[in-house]
Amino acid sequence: MTEEGPAEEAGNGGDEGPRVGVVLVSHSREVADSTAEMAKALVGTGNPSPIATAGGVEDGGIGTSATLVRDAVKRVDGGRGVVVLCDMGSAVLTVKALLAETGEGALPENVRIADAPFVEGAVAALVTASTGADADTVISSTDDARGYRKL
Repeated sequence: MTEEGPAEEAGNGGDEGPRVGVVLVSHSREVADSTAEMAKALVGTGNPSPIATAGGVEDGGIGTSATLVRDAVKRVDGGRGVVVLCDMGSAVLTVKALLAETGEGALPENVRIADAPFVEGAVAALVTASTGADADTVISSTDDARGYRKL
């Protein structure tokens, strides 16, 4: 699940075909990985959409790495779109900068950033993507997560 780990079945939804991928970008590798594990556990089907993490920086420290984000997107992009969730600050800025790039090394056009809380958005995105929903529906589910009131 970590940045340097094996790729999830990139976009492969089993018999259903490619599904929307999810990338979690956090300043902490542990936060990204544990959030991804929780989201996968809550899918409940045993066959979640592809999910990858880009947590921390290459040496394992706290921060955000454009290289790790690019690699994570590549691992989960099966052609139906990739939804990226960020924890805060420079994670958001890094993904926005990558989305603005053009030419070689740029993220695919089908990558979208979700404006949602990290944990709730990750769960909503992965659960929705795992149903075979399109990227618009996955983004909509993260919008719902953003508006969910706890009191």
